[in-house]
Amino acid sequence: MKIGVSTYSLSRAIQSGEMSVIEAIAYIAEIGGEHVEIVPIGFNLTKNPELISEIRQKAVESGIEISNYAIGAEFSGLTEEAFELEISRVKKEVDIAAQLGIKLMRHDVASTADISIQNFNLQLPKLAEACRRVAEYAATFGITTSIENHGYFLQASDRVQALIHATDRANFRTTLDIGNFMCADENSIVAVKKNISYASMVHIKDFYLRSFAQDPGEGWFPTAHGNHLRGAIIGNGDIDMRNVLKVVKQSGFDGFLSVEFEGMEECKLGTRIGLNNLKQLWNEI
Repeated sequence: MKIGVSTYSLSRAIQSGEMSVIEAIAYIAEIGGEHVEIVPIGFNLTKNPELISEIRQKAVESGIEISNYAIGAEFSGLTEEAFELEISRVKKEVDIAAQLGIKLMRHDVASTADISIQNFNLQLPKLAEACRRVAEYAATFGITTSIENHGYFLQASDRVQALIHATDRANFRTTLDIGNFMCADENSIVAVKKNISYASMVHIKDFYLRSFAQDPGEGWFPTAHGNHLRGAIIGNGDIDMRNVLKVVKQSGFDGFLSVEFEGMEECKLGTRIGLNNLKQLWNEI
């Protein structure tokens, strides 16, 4: 098991030009990360393929592993032609994951305003087809693809499971984000218990939570049913972090834990403190 950091945690600094993705990798190693997860926000590996070898080289120089490649994708609400084009595009991202030398890749699946269970059941067969075709292609490289509980429509633990089973490929699993279940108004402990056996990778994130009856003001965003969330440094928020991590540890999960920081604090500071808090909590369990 290795504890590391997603470049998503540092995306504000990368997007502002304060640091490059190469410098982000060096920083993650400097603060004690054992792996780096590559999320192309603030840089683009399709348009700048020379970065792929630079990322690999920097990871080796820094003594850390590249764990996962996480990209966006959208397979819902498309014409048949657009659906085929999106599958082709995501397969090219699988090629990039292979060039990075990694065995894990997360792609999004669908985001839609109609998050009803009726719409989910209607779209499930087509979404599973897309995931199946991408997973079959990824299998030729020995890569496991995954869906994250992400984006309201596919955020609840049961919906993630439904897609995994409908896709029905051994190399299609879930990047399990312990915090994102709260966006679907699920209890993190319960949802992690339900889905940890399907996890290829685990994202560690924390949130502050306020009820729908409150108006917490600027910096908060709504859950699927009108409660309020704000990103927090790991260990500082309202997730019962110690018991969530206990579920992960007792499950026997032995893969990558990846810090995802999206709080209001300066991102390098929030990432460093969160990583340290995660390591301390994990060692205490």
